[in-house]
Amino acid sequence: MSEETRKDWQRRIELAMRAMEAGLDGELSLADIARAAHFSPYHFHRIFTGMTGESVGACLRRLRLARAAHRLAYGERPVTEVALAAGFEAPEAFSRAFRAAYGLPPSGWREAFRERSRPRDLKELLPPVMEKEDIMELTVTIKRVPPLRVALVRHVGPYDQCGAAWDKLCGLAGRLGLFGPDTLFLGVGHDDPRITPPDKIRYDACLTAPEGFAGTPELPVAVIGDGDYATAVVKGPYTNLAGAYAWLCGVWGPDSGREFASGPSMEVYLNDPKSTPPEALLTEIRVPLEPR
Repeated sequence: MSEETRKDWQRRIELAMRAMEAGLDGELSLADIARAAHFSPYHFHRIFTGMTGESVGACLRRLRLARAAHRLAYGERPVTEVALAAGFEAPEAFSRAFRAAYGLPPSGWREAFRERSRPRDLKELLPPVMEKEDIMELTVTIKRVPPLRVALVRHVGPYDQCGAAWDKLCGLAGRLGLFGPDTLFLGVGHDDPRITPPDKIRYDACLTAPEGFAGTPELPVAVIGDGDYATAVVKGPYTNLAGAYAWLCGVWGPDSGREFASGPSMEVYLNDPKSTPPEALLTEIRVPLEPR
């Protein structure tokens, strides 16, 4: 396989992943996923398994269980309802699959996760260089975020290794003339590092797409946002963000009167990391909320 063909197939596998992410609530057939990636259904399963290291079914199961783990950790839905939303007809089957994936039954996971997120334990969630007091001064605002059309590059792996995705995004955007005075730079984090294995974490490096840009095979366009978000501006290096999310979700969340939605969080990078000292960086974090 030539390098160009491999890149094209990798882009099409990313299309398949996005189709799976968008369709977790419905019945997704192998043919539907293959069609979204422009592969023949006959060979698609082998191609996907060979290129990602897991079968289509295993990937769908992992994504649904990860979403269920998030809902159990941050929401109040009964376990039976979470199980049905994850595609399991029987709570017992869901409990077995969940225990196999996370080492605890669903109710035990909910209790243990919330124990770890209580304010008295928050310091354990913060990087060593941070002080707890730096995080607890965040001001949270609930905002209605409109739909945003963005051009994106997908990164799979630990969040702190997403630099290559940004280099690729900015290189492609520069050549295509996509930068403008109102361009926003955003990161979309699809996974909680405490739930998803590091090598499976999904992150999209994004910039708002100008009118008329419909995307390219290397730089697809997607719509993000469109809902209520709990937002806070974090000052300092990006290593502060893990603690900021922990505070927002574990301290502000329980007293907010709102429930967190299972969609991905967003980050809006308000200044340029190449020309701004780390201590002066400003990042607005956005965590989605369920509708009232």
